Amino acid sequence: MIDFLIILPGILMAISIHEFGHGYAAYILGDDTAKKSGRLSLNPLKHIDPIGFLMLIIVHFGWAKPVPINSNRFKHKRIGLFLVSIAGVICNIILAIICIYLYKYELRYVNMYALNSIILSAVSINIGFAVFNLLPIPPLDGSKIILSILPNRLHYYYFKYEYIGSIILIVLMFTDNIRIVTSPIYNVINNLINIIL
Repeated sequence: MIDFLIILPGILMAISIHEFGHGYAAYILGDDTAKKSGRLSLNPLKHIDPIGFLMLIIVHFGWAKPVPINSNRFKHKRIGLFLVSIAGVICNIILAIICIYLYKYELRYVNMYALNSIILSAVSINIGFAVFNLLPIPPLDGSKIILSILPNRLHYYYFKYEYIGSIILIVLMFTDNIRIVTSPIYNVINNLINIIL
């Protein structure tokens, strides 16, 4: 129960900022679908997917309810799709950097074990959420980033076989092989954060 209470704030923050990032990026680019559906919000209850939330708690890899996006409203569809797809990941990385800064420079004199544990947990969860979503497996953000640069003639195959991605993700998570494919991405992001800080 204590472990759950420590990781819960980080999970809720990661989900909220990630989906808000998608919705806000789309809104800036001319698509107000997320706003009209009430998803342009930092309220985690607006974004929680029950199964994805459970996976986050059990195996520390999961997903939120996708923010509705209408890419036809973007002035430049490919650029818009790319920016919206990567926005959630960038928001998670920024939040992780903020949490590291708070832990290193603002909370170092605060002798509160629980608070420090929550902040450190939020760092790893946000980085993990960013890494997981960068996997080029449908329906994750990484696959949509690839979709944004694929020639139009290949889009048919992407949508035709998109359902296989969910099966692959479930197999990777329940066989504990997900870390094999996420480790290289994690190392790159972690090194980037270290450089920034």
